[in-house]
Amino acid sequence: EAELDKLNASRFAPFWNEIVRNLREEDYINNAELELLLMPKNDGVLPIVQWPLFLLASKVFLAKDIAADYNESQEELWLRVSKDDYMKYAVVECFHSVYHILTSILEKEGCLWVERIYGGIRESISKKNIKSDLHFEKLHIVIAKLVAVLGILRGTTESNDLKKGAVNAIQDLYEVVHHEVFSVDISGYLDEWTQINRARAEGRLFNNLKWPNDPGLKDLIKRLYSLLTIKESAASVPKNLEARRRLQFFMNSLFMKMPVARPASETLSFSVFTPYYSEIVLYSMAELQKKNEDGITTLFYLQKIYPDEWRNFLTRINRDENAADSELFGNPNDILELRLWASYRGQTLARTVRGMMYYRKALMLQSYLERIQSEDLESTFPSAGSADTHFELSPEARAQADLKFTYVVTCQIYGKQKGEGKPEAADIALLMQRNEALRVAYIDEVESVKNGKPSTEYYSKLVKADIHGKDKEIYSIKLPGNPKLGEGKPENQNHAIIFTRGNAVQTIDMNQDNYFEEALKMRNLLEEFSLKRGKHYPSILGVREHVFTGSVSSLASFMSNQETSFVTLGQRVLSNPLKVRMHYGHPDVFDRIFHITRGGISKASRSINISEDIYAGFNSTLRQGSITHHEYIQVGKGRDVGLNQIAVFEGKVSGGNGEQVLSRDIYRLGQLFDFFRMLSFYVTTVGFYFCTMLTVLTVYIFLYGKTYLIGVFTAVPMILGFILESGVLTAFVQFITMQFQLCSVFFTFSLGTRTHYFGRAILHGGAKYRATGRGFVVRHIKFAENYRLYSRSHFVKGMEVALLLVIFLAYGFNNGGAVGYILLSISSWFMALSWLFAPYLFNPSGFEWQKIVEDFRDWTNWLFYRGGIGVKGEESWEAWWEEELQHIYTIRGRILETILSLRFFIFQYGVVYHMSASGESTALSVYWISWAVLGGLFVLLLVFGLNPKAMVHFQLFLRLVKSIALLMVLAGLIVATVFTALSVKDVFASILAFVPTGWGILSIAVAWKPIVKKLGLWKTVRSLARLYDAGMGMIIFVPIAICSWFPFISTFQTRLLFNQAFSRGLEISLILAGNNPNAGM
Repeated sequence: EAELDKLNASRFAPFWNEIVRNLREEDYINNAELELLLMPKNDGVLPIVQWPLFLLASKVFLAKDIAADYNESQEELWLRVSKDDYMKYAVVECFHSVYHILTSILEKEGCLWVERIYGGIRESISKKNIKSDLHFEKLHIVIAKLVAVLGILRGTTESNDLKKGAVNAIQDLYEVVHHEVFSVDISGYLDEWTQINRARAEGRLFNNLKWPNDPGLKDLIKRLYSLLTIKESAASVPKNLEARRRLQFFMNSLFMKMPVARPASETLSFSVFTPYYSEIVLYSMAELQKKNEDGITTLFYLQKIYPDEWRNFLTRINRDENAADSELFGNPNDILELRLWASYRGQTLARTVRGMMYYRKALMLQSYLERIQSEDLESTFPSAGSADTHFELSPEARAQADLKFTYVVTCQIYGKQKGEGKPEAADIALLMQRNEALRVAYIDEVESVKNGKPSTEYYSKLVKADIHGKDKEIYSIKLPGNPKLGEGKPENQNHAIIFTRGNAVQTIDMNQDNYFEEALKMRNLLEEFSLKRGKHYPSILGVREHVFTGSVSSLASFMSNQETSFVTLGQRVLSNPLKVRMHYGHPDVFDRIFHITRGGISKASRSINISEDIYAGFNSTLRQGSITHHEYIQVGKGRDVGLNQIAVFEGKVSGGNGEQVLSRDIYRLGQLFDFFRMLSFYVTTVGFYFCTMLTVLTVYIFLYGKTYLIGVFTAVPMILGFILESGVLTAFVQFITMQFQLCSVFFTFSLGTRTHYFGRAILHGGAKYRATGRGFVVRHIKFAENYRLYSRSHFVKGMEVALLLVIFLAYGFNNGGAVGYILLSISSWFMALSWLFAPYLFNPSGFEWQKIVEDFRDWTNWLFYRGGIGVKGEESWEAWWEEELQHIYTIRGRILETILSLRFFIFQYGVVYHMSASGESTALSVYWISWAVLGGLFVLLLVFGLNPKAMVHFQLFLRLVKSIALLMVLAGLIVATVFTALSVKDVFASILAFVPTGWGILSIAVAWKPIVKKLGLWKTVRSLARLYDAGMGMIIFVPIAICSWFPFISTFQTRLLFNQAFSRGLEISLILAGNNPNAGM
């Protein structure tokens, strides 16, 4: 059994050591941690398994203390030590290592002395006299002497002084063993002891010492020295949280159920497929050193976010941590390494390529090892500390990996970028040079002249880097025309799918990552295609994702936790038992032959296929495919980390789900599924968004009808996921922590995002792809930018709900008191306030006074800037307002908008009958009088809205008319208040009534824009809309400005927003303050 354990350990060690070395290359661990994590080669010199040092650290000292204090029998002492397996391994390894080292460096009598001492110990153990023969309380002296010997022997070069010092140290060890620690019985071996004593008396017992030059022996000496000197527990190794997470998941996954992989030569071949357009490939030095408005560079941000990884990086390139930046930026190799280090921590193509190329590296290692006989396995792999590159240099291993793996990045506009000399093209070429198995597919446009007319020919090309670093064309396929007819991303995938090969293809987005230890399990995953799940073989293998952006901020943490619950607990249940898991994007593995013969992996029709990924799942299911989910393997995934990015992404997904409702795929699946599977499918796809929309609509229905029932259950799967993954206590602590970070505000805000975009897609169609951006979000988002993004989706609805609650308080809640009203309406107020202020709560530096002043100036400039030809919505309110109306372009849409806008007239109808001026009358005339008053106000608006520039010759008359109108309004109000039943309260009630009515009229007017334009009222409607936006903006802005007067609110907000980073000891306050020590770089 011991030999079998040692054989298994020798087979596992090369894989483990390569995993650890990759962690070092990725700068997650330092050199000291690398030494502790590496596993010895277990080459048969010692009769036991040698485990990594981090498992055995300090175990010898714990065993020594137990032995010194233990007064029971020998068997009970060993039983006590053996309770800790690694303590037992540490003790046994030390015992055998000391014997092997001393017998290797000593000769004749010296070696005989070691044999006799060890023989006496073994004899004492067999006679069960070890407690009486060995003085355990003196063991610490033996350890100290051994450390002295090993400390000299581990020196790299041999010298007479070192040799003499080693001899003296061994003589000291001899004295301690004989006089203080071990009672030696010499009666049975009198001749041998006489020989030993004679040699000692003559001073030649240890003189013939052989210096340890053998690499294996040298490594054993260093390892034993570490075992006898590391007194602290290494349980915290590695310290980096990401490295610990990865190793923990890998080791746990080895105990999960997974198919046995075939030999590398027989495993299924596969391709990895990544679509790319114009995202960041590799950060340039200019981008890393570019300062934002706070004076913070991306490089400085990364140094503060990942301080330990930065130190490990500097050590790897042999730079001092306190070295000047000029030293680091002066060497071209260091500059390239720095760019790669930064890029590997962002959502870049370079990070994705590095991760996916681990598949090839893993296949090379596995193929190489399978060719080595088990008895020669360990001699192939050197011990800890030496770089093992045997498998990477093996021609057979490289050829086998290239047969089984292909990586195609479809860079659609690479040819155009290369022609224009864009830095992205140079960076892509650099990636091809560094990764020989990388292939780049792109569409090449060739201008030509046919029949005297210019024409453009399109070619789909595949290139690789040759030995000189130049692009080498592999395939060139002439296309009948421009292939980009539908949505960009699926068209990008469709033109290049022919360049993939093998039995399977894994779709990977350009903001993903992979890990070497996970790549080792790819062969096991591919075996799933050979296992039937029900009636059919799998056509898509679902793979678990880890969101690596969760530690950037609290918002990123919320998104990460929600995403993690879906890609683990959620998809697990969807796959089994519900059988309704679809393809939700990357990184699923497709049966390539199945899909390219049944419509491909991407649908590209405009608008309807905006969420192109899920249609691959629809397509597969409709064609009798089976989709499974597997959690023993994972890849990394980057997600949006800022509120604006998250909102835009959720808007895209929600709009895509709205389009799915209209698709024939959903209809066909609904027709083909049985009743229970159909319900499961509905709830887990479009039904989720539809129910989300109904949840928000329920609030409106309640408030209009004074009945309210709402339940927010969107966080329940996430909580259950925490409980399953981390335990009840940890889940409870995480949930409470998230509440303090205002996660409820975030999730409530997300309800509004999903409802708005899903509802808009249902009403008007036209969902479109929205670029979210994937950079590091530490910049302050201006007030006007947030207002443009959330005005119609959240602010208008939030103001409407708030008005409803105020009216309900004033006229609809007659009993129950303040407590009753609060209990009844607190959830509605929470939703309204979340929709109004969440973008500013989660906005970096959102409550700094200087930023607020700048935001107000920017907002007013935008609000009053006139639109025109070529003016963008970011520059002018008028241009933005016109853009916001573009989705209303069909008769059906105009009618639906009109019907929905009629609800605003209910405000006026309900309020006017509660005014003092109306008395107890319920006649319809009261309602019509209120419309007459509203008409008068509209006339006044026209008067006050007259443009002085349009009446340049009648300035005096215009001012006179406006002054008379103002005086008449004031006089009328005073007279009505004094001589009629109209009260001051009624004036404010009128505002509550007329403001929603005006918005309703405005909404109907913009819905029928062509008619209003023909009537010549469009400028008036636009002025009214500007007035409403100005008023709504001020209502939101004033509380923010007031809060910004108090500095502690800004501090609290920064602590709240970046809490995840603070928990890791980050210096966010330093980042936001712009206190940059590298300002001179």
